[in-house]
Amino acid sequence: MTVLDDRRTGGEWLADWDPEDESRWDSRLAWKTLVVTTTGLLLCFSTWFLASALAPQLSNLGFTITKDQLYWLTAMPGLAGGTLRLVWMWLPPVMGTRKLVTLTMVLLVIPLIGWGIAVQNPQTSFSTLLFLAFLSGIGGGAFSGFMPSTSYFFPRRLQGTALGLQAGIGNFGVSVVQFVTPWIVGFGLVGFLGAAQTFTDPAKGTTKDVWYQNAAYIYVPFVVVAAVLAWTMLKSVPVRANIRQQMDIFGNVDTWYMTALYVMTFGTFAGLSGQFGLLIKNLYGAGNSDIVSTAADGTTQLLVAGYAIPQPLAYAFIGPLVGALARVVFSPLTDRYGGARWTLVSGVGILASLLWTLRYISPDPASGAQALQAQFQGFLWGMIAIFFFTGIGNAATFKQMPMIFERRQAGGVIGWTSAIAAYGPFVFGLLLAMTNVSVFFWLGVAFTVFCIGLTWVRYARPGAPKPS
Repeated sequence: MTVLDDRRTGGEWLADWDPEDESRWDSRLAWKTLVVTTTGLLLCFSTWFLASALAPQLSNLGFTITKDQLYWLTAMPGLAGGTLRLVWMWLPPVMGTRKLVTLTMVLLVIPLIGWGIAVQNPQTSFSTLLFLAFLSGIGGGAFSGFMPSTSYFFPRRLQGTALGLQAGIGNFGVSVVQFVTPWIVGFGLVGFLGAAQTFTDPAKGTTKDVWYQNAAYIYVPFVVVAAVLAWTMLKSVPVRANIRQQMDIFGNVDTWYMTALYVMTFGTFAGLSGQFGLLIKNLYGAGNSDIVSTAADGTTQLLVAGYAIPQPLAYAFIGPLVGALARVVFSPLTDRYGGARWTLVSGVGILASLLWTLRYISPDPASGAQALQAQFQGFLWGMIAIFFFTGIGNAATFKQMPMIFERRQAGGVIGWTSAIAAYGPFVFGLLLAMTNVSVFFWLGVAFTVFCIGLTWVRYARPGAPKPS
């Protein structure tokens, strides 16, 4: 039963609401809320991962920027997203759904306009770009407010489906920004949005006009419409819980166990989503000096003719798309069969996929173009498999949490685990900047083995202490 705060009255607040009691639950309102907030969440994810779509191309636009700085630009939204989730996770009971969603949409406009201005000037400082990457994290922080808020509107029997749909469709924002960006920058939208930039293709040595400000500006009208819809259509459940009361989740050991499992699933999904384009570019594309060299006349030549990947974003959207689809498709199955067994399947699948991909992270240019192409395909399929199994795990863990914890605590735990897992892009970017790709993947293998054991012992085995 949801404990309501009867001091909150007025048109925004639902005076009598309990999803577990059909007479006190309005299913139409619940699903309408899900549609509006999920649309907003998709725009949040698009904003959050905008830096990962822009950063790999900055050097081609005339920016003087190092490989490590590129990793930092794609990592910073993860640091910001995780940190801001630690703020947003407390807000659903404090602000209510309507104010929270509306405010978030308004705040998204700031980084979107900022990026639109910054990419037009190659003299924009790295510190400015890093600050804009941090502001993009507003979109990541929102997740920890939107998801607990949604959990107030649905009964437990439907929370796997509702939360899975919201998170999965929201995750599509990662693929949207990476798919739309290469297309939308190819033509001018409206003259007053800015002039064209010159894009230099390092593999072909050719140039062309592009409008990279479009990659940010295209979302602004949609964000404004989402803010209006949130303010005019949403209601709020007056859950009684201040910040001090919400702190009791940290005394429950399952909060920490589920945090680890969500890091394995969403942390991996978000981290690889932010770094996938750069990994492709640096391993198999024009960012790999072993594959691309400069001839005596200053032109770029391929050591393996016709192979280097000049546009990594042409592939980078596929993995996040597969992960988001898996989250949506498997969410109803978690309601039917329980979350723990699917979390176990997810862990085993991630482990197998990591071991497969490890075979293809050291391409050998001397092997020839055909062999390199086969190596790239092996790498790509391995990465897609990782994304697929993280999607299953994302759905499964969000089914587990409402089953393990009572409703108010479940909302807080969802917010907390989401906050910690949102550091994935930052941690992954930091590790890739400080170590090599091989060490990075082996660390992932070790952590996944630990999480598989934890899932089996605590949640999935016959007679487990917390079957979920």
